[in-house]
Amino acid sequence: MQTLCKLTCLAVAGAALAALGATGVLAQDKKPLELRYTTGAPAKTPWVMQLERFAKDVDEESKGGLKIEQFIAAQLGNEQDTAQQIARGRIDMGGFSSGAVALLTPEISLLGMPFYFKDVEEQDCTIDNHMTKAVSDALAKKGVKFLGWTEVGTADVIGKRPFISPKDVAGLKAASASNKVSAATWTALGANPNAIGITEIASAFQTGLVDVQTSVVTFYLPSGLSKVAPVLTRVELSDAPGIIMMNKAKYDGLPKDLREALDRAVARRSADQLRKEIRGFEATLREMHVKGGGTVVEVTPAQRDEWRKALQPAWPTMVKELGADGERFFKQMEAGRKVCEKRS
Repeated sequence: MQTLCKLTCLAVAGAALAALGATGVLAQDKKPLELRYTTGAPAKTPWVMQLERFAKDVDEESKGGLKIEQFIAAQLGNEQDTAQQIARGRIDMGGFSSGAVALLTPEISLLGMPFYFKDVEEQDCTIDNHMTKAVSDALAKKGVKFLGWTEVGTADVIGKRPFISPKDVAGLKAASASNKVSAATWTALGANPNAIGITEIASAFQTGLVDVQTSVVTFYLPSGLSKVAPVLTRVELSDAPGIIMMNKAKYDGLPKDLREALDRAVARRSADQLRKEIRGFEATLREMHVKGGGTVVEVTPAQRDEWRKALQPAWPTMVKELGADGERFFKQMEAGRKVCEKRS
């Protein structure tokens, strides 16, 4: 009887050890959950550096449980297309200009109204303290999780010649972002807007489909756009915020520990840090553009004021074209801006 018990006990112990061994193998073989991240940013830009760092942060916080699969330089398509694919769940996450995100929630394009904010301090204060919840709620209705703010940069005017005055663009063919604020900007200046994706703008300049465009130098130079539109006129129409976002169903469906790890990775870098990294690189790129044979034209304060006077009357039209949501969003913007104006 004792012998039988010993044999039975040994068999049970052996089975338990085998089960533990199999579990160990499964744990070792378990692959990390991959999230596809898309951006239109070209290689060797601050955005790609930030993405690479974010991927490392996610890996560390999740202890290898989450992996960010990086697709840069619009590998998965133009940002106006990929922004919508995130809402549909075909791509997991990405970093976008507010103009592209406006295809999901059009009122967000108002953040890029030309000359609306007095300076970047007023803009950052308004967005961070008064518009984050409004944007997050609007995106959630479209199935998108707002992860945080980033920066696109200062929008200047580019082409094959200088554009000192608003009159210089009248009657020209302008590459417009796919939102009503961008189109209304060009219309107010007397130009003819044509919505063109970022991957097609260079060829549009080459073929004559486009004469003028607004661009940020952080994209303009690394993308090679500066070669076909070599003159950058520093009008400083607006400072464009960027948005990092994720498919909401994908985010909500993450295991709790991995979702919390992702949140910690996002929280490692403040919006202020990300903005400073992009803005701090702009002056260096303008210098590189000139050294490479390009031209940077500086307008005077009086000339910049001429652009402002031409565009400021178009603000009500921009808001009105976005309907009730646009009017409600603008009221929040205006209230927040006034609070921030008093602080400065």
